[in-house]
Amino acid sequence: MKRILWLVVVSLCLFSLSSFAKPLPIEAFASIPDVRFVSLSPDGKKIASLVRVSTNELEGQVLTIRDIQTNKDIYPLQTDNQKFVILSLTWANNDVILIESKYPAIRRGVPTTETRLIKYSLSDNKTSSVFSNRSLSRFVDLPQLQASVIDYLDTDPNHILMQIQGLGSKPQYESVVKVSLKTGGIKTLQPARMHIGNWLTDRQHNVRIGIYRDDTTYRIYEQKGAGEDLRKLWEFEALAEDVIWPIGFDHDPNILYISAYHQGFKAIFKVNLTDPTLTKELVSHNENYDIEGWLVYSALKQKVIGLSTDIEGEYLFWDQDYIKLNNGLTTALPESHNVITQFSDDERRYIVYATGPIESGAYYFGNRDQKALYPIAYRYSQLPPEVLSQPQTVHYNARDGLAIEAFLTTPKDIVAKNLPTIIFPHGGPISYDSTTFDYWAQFLANRGYAVLQMNFRGSSGYGFNFMNSGLKNWGLEMQTDIEDGTHWLIEQGISDPKRVCIVGASYGGYAALMGVAITPDLYQCAISVAGVTDLEYLVKSSRRYDNSKIVKKQIGDDYDDLYQRSPISKVANINVPVLLIHGTKDRVVRVQHSEEMYDALKDLHKPVKYIELENGDHYLSSNEHRLTTFIAIEHFLATNLGVKQP
Repeated sequence: MKRILWLVVVSLCLFSLSSFAKPLPIEAFASIPDVRFVSLSPDGKKIASLVRVSTNELEGQVLTIRDIQTNKDIYPLQTDNQKFVILSLTWANNDVILIESKYPAIRRGVPTTETRLIKYSLSDNKTSSVFSNRSLSRFVDLPQLQASVIDYLDTDPNHILMQIQGLGSKPQYESVVKVSLKTGGIKTLQPARMHIGNWLTDRQHNVRIGIYRDDTTYRIYEQKGAGEDLRKLWEFEALAEDVIWPIGFDHDPNILYISAYHQGFKAIFKVNLTDPTLTKELVSHNENYDIEGWLVYSALKQKVIGLSTDIEGEYLFWDQDYIKLNNGLTTALPESHNVITQFSDDERRYIVYATGPIESGAYYFGNRDQKALYPIAYRYSQLPPEVLSQPQTVHYNARDGLAIEAFLTTPKDIVAKNLPTIIFPHGGPISYDSTTFDYWAQFLANRGYAVLQMNFRGSSGYGFNFMNSGLKNWGLEMQTDIEDGTHWLIEQGISDPKRVCIVGASYGGYAALMGVAITPDLYQCAISVAGVTDLEYLVKSSRRYDNSKIVKKQIGDDYDDLYQRSPISKVANINVPVLLIHGTKDRVVRVQHSEEMYDALKDLHKPVKYIELENGDHYLSSNEHRLTTFIAIEHFLATNLGVKQP
């Protein structure tokens, strides 16, 4: 196993187009990424990453740490992505790397997702919980979520600040504790306060901002220091247009950056907390799209130097040194969106992640002193740009005149006329698709299908009114927006109207099943992966979670109406083949949704196939589950759309 990362690096440099046949192997798309979470140590001398392995002993991922100077690797941790899934890697200091993980559990009969923070010390060659046993014994109840770091304390590399429940007189709310990375001991800095679930520190590491929620009401509080009197800054309702979310401080402890709406679109502002009126100063906005993201802060210059946005992963720098660096990256890598994910402490070394419509993801190590950029690895080593299909941005109008932006991916080097077609609505539904690399769409295009992904009303990114129009709209105009996109594609002559299948995961799975239920003559088949089938059950099952009232505000609480807008109520209308796929330990959409849909279809002798993924989660985190899913999808589509299998 000592050659794993090196082999991935070699593949970046040595592949050629001639190595690939069309269609590509299903594993090229369906395997979990070859490399993830590439992270640079503070001194810039080591790189940690999560690397996929496939051996007789393990089908999963291995934590790999490479010493840049010696090119030696160590492998301190591995997972099959079923017992637990690694969510992130972060260097706390040059010796300790923190590994955030999750796993499914049951608490008092309620399915939950548990998180834990693991630390690995290079000097001790030891992996352990970040908390000592003595610290864990102090908790009134063992917290469900144990991985929320709110400050890495750059001035004190042997400690971190975490927020966590289970301590003090209000154990159901979050306290802030200082955690020793050497001993695992904890010291409470900020006692829990009623209804405050999140805390934010300033650049001097003082606990300054508390985010309060009671049912659907939010308040943003500010304090001078931990445990001091709170001052209410803003109050608003969930999903309202006057929401204000703090995103971080500048070096000046009175300058707070926030996200808020500007002319109907999310924008970035800064506020001087000494200003009694809390006047918002506009920092960054876009006239057509929401801007969201996180601050890029330079500890070296002691100031915010830019913003990393969700618009195609772009960086917006306003410091000239970094504008110059960013321009150099654009010159070196002109065909991709290039994000500097991390700097070393002296900001001379850095990691770049490059992605784009036909760039499946590449990691680079940058050295500013050498003015050099070195390739590290491909996220998907078998998917270089030369073999991928270029998606197009298209637009159509919904039946009520609303403009819908969508993305069309067609098979490479084939005229886009009269093609078998996949209508592929996204999950969420408060989410969005874009032209960035999508392994699902690329897989389907590689198999000969046109793929249409639309941002129907209710999607995020298009301003408040567009998002708000999707509230309590499941199965209504959100659904007809998808239907209208299907008709538009047929009218353009791109789709063969007799070979169209609707496919989706999560909310997209709901939309797929509703599509064949309410427009039974439009689609020839449907695939639902971890899809919602019963809205009444979805809302009722949220009762034992603390966000249940927000769920009702988003989806609705008229149970009779919700049931009627559910695929489970319309199985009699479904006359085309249906494929259902679901993981047994899905904690987002419970497996009962697909189980009951399968039983209902089967009872009426409808053409349905159900694949249950043992120990599978909502995200197809297991390599085995992802392969199983894609193999089943390929066969199902080929059978029902008359496309010859490779």
